[in-house]
Amino acid sequence: MGFLADSLSRIKPSATIAATNKARELKAAGRDVIGLGAGEPDFDTPDNIKEAAIKAIRDGLTKYTAVDGIPELKQAIIAKFKRENGLDYKPSQVSVGTGGKQVLYNALLATINPGDEVIIPAPYWVSYPDIVMLGGGEPVFVGTTIETGFKVTAEALERAITPKTKWFIFNSPSNPSGAAYTHAEIKALTDVLVRHPHVWILTDDMYEHLVYDDFTFATPAQVEPALYERTLTMNGVSKAYCMTGWRIGYGAGPEKLIKAMATLQSQSTSNPSSISQYAAVEALNGPQDFIPRNNAVFKQRRDLIVSMLNQARGLTCPTPEGAFYVYPSCAGTIGRTAPSGKVIGSDEDFVTELLEAEGVAVVQGSAFGLAPHFRISYATATDQLEEAGRRIQRFCGNLR
Repeated sequence: MGFLADSLSRIKPSATIAATNKARELKAAGRDVIGLGAGEPDFDTPDNIKEAAIKAIRDGLTKYTAVDGIPELKQAIIAKFKRENGLDYKPSQVSVGTGGKQVLYNALLATINPGDEVIIPAPYWVSYPDIVMLGGGEPVFVGTTIETGFKVTAEALERAITPKTKWFIFNSPSNPSGAAYTHAEIKALTDVLVRHPHVWILTDDMYEHLVYDDFTFATPAQVEPALYERTLTMNGVSKAYCMTGWRIGYGAGPEKLIKAMATLQSQSTSNPSSISQYAAVEALNGPQDFIPRNNAVFKQRRDLIVSMLNQARGLTCPTPEGAFYVYPSCAGTIGRTAPSGKVIGSDEDFVTELLEAEGVAVVQGSAFGLAPHFRISYATATDQLEEAGRRIQRFCGNLR
């Protein structure tokens, strides 16, 4: 009998956090490193949101709150879902957690029994399969390709569903690929799900507002009202509102699920930070005009890095519709020799050698379930991004 729980052997630390930490360590040791690993806007939290937090502190709003969110924040979330997604919820259908990750964690841990299957399109955000396995469930991966724009097809979804399927996790715009599904593409998937009433839908809409080129966002419960009773629609303030460190995520869905999630949260973290909650009320209710301003910068960066990557020898990079990631293929570099003398045999080798040779930190695609690719976050200062692009081009040019 080992000292640690067997369940821990089923999971591994987050690869994106590991990449960010490695870049930090090298920087601290004096290396000139450009970190493109973290999915975090480089923009500061808007002032009106900061002021709301400061006011909450001054007003003494620093006590415990209801486990899954203050009434004011639940109302702001209800208003947001109505205004932006045409979805109607009551306060008892809304859950606020310490980041979107806790909302997903609560939903999965509160519903999964050993042997339950959860369908996860690949590439996927690194935490989905690990949370499923922690709950004793089985992740069922549905692969996508660069040719289909990293989007799962209705046929592939249909094939993956079994009597044991409990959830389908749907993330659009996607981390890591930036792929965003159109209304019609979602409708093709919801048509399949309507035919399988035992399958629940967990949406991760965290990048909803980060879309480009006149793309119109939609979410499954909005596209197919018949799925409303078995959909948890998750979102949060981290990305669009530049509030990653504030740790506020939220979800809305059927009352019985929300109640179970609150029970779990009451025995783990209890309430999210009261101060962050008051800041999130201002984020959702206050001015939204900074979002398109930020997006204009993100779009410029996206276009810059996509263009630079496609000029690098052996790389292919599609143009994503949303989020702030690109997910280039490095298949054309496999089998070539790096300046260190090491032959590149995988995307992991590519990422390691790129960091060694040029001091650019990215995350290998194998961590997201689709290789040989790597993920770049372009939520970083434009001059740094351009320099990183030059270094990647040089690295690829030096492979022999």
